[in-house]
Amino acid sequence: MFGNKREEEKRFILKSNDHVGLITLYTVVDVKTGVNYLITVGPDGVSTTPIYDEKGDFFVDEEY
Repeated sequence: MFGNKREEEKRFILKSNDHVGLITLYTVVDVKTGVNYLITVGPDGVSTTPIYDEKGDFFVDEEY
């Protein structure tokens, strides 16, 4: 327990971010599943939603 710390791998990686007015948009990928998410941050709060492909399936980044 003590003295046996190992650095945890990050579960999410930031792919991109952008600003539209007062809103910040982040695209992140879950490195365990490859699923991409859109996170919006604005004056009214925060929302997270998976990104879907043209077939309605989760957009999966095959690199992960």
